[in-house]
Amino acid sequence: MPSSLGQLGESYAAAYLDQLGYRLVAANFTLPVGRNLRGAIINAEIDLIAYDGDTLCFIEVKTRASDWFAPPEVNVDLRKRRQVTRAARVYRQMLGIKNELHRYDVVTVVINNDSIPQIELLQNFWTEESLRKRRWQLDPLYFT
Repeated sequence: MPSSLGQLGESYAAAYLDQLGYRLVAANFTLPVGRNLRGAIINAEIDLIAYDGDTLCFIEVKTRASDWFAPPEVNVDLRKRRQVTRAARVYRQMLGIKNELHRYDVVTVVINNDSIPQIELLQNFWTEESLRKRRWQLDPLYFT
């Protein structure tokens, strides 16, 4: 359940994207992405799903009251990127749009009490290729 600050940030982000010409498809879309080791269903949420032209965008929104300590996007860590990517894959399979152009964006919203919210769109923040696990390869120089 998003906090009131998070909900406000998502509203600002959706309005901002609308101004940029994005076509919003869904907000707070939750779907099952698998099961854990105990068999319990694991759900993942995609904050916003929208089209930017012909490109389907899966958008993570990060809202903070201040960016004094760190920018909001630092909280889109590897675990979160993998979770959103997995949910996006299930979403695309569900709708039969596996081969459609898509990307992963982040919108940061900083809401200070004394000013207008600062909103930033970070397009193509990560790719599926960047999440692939690296395989160790033996160096032939050491095993000759």
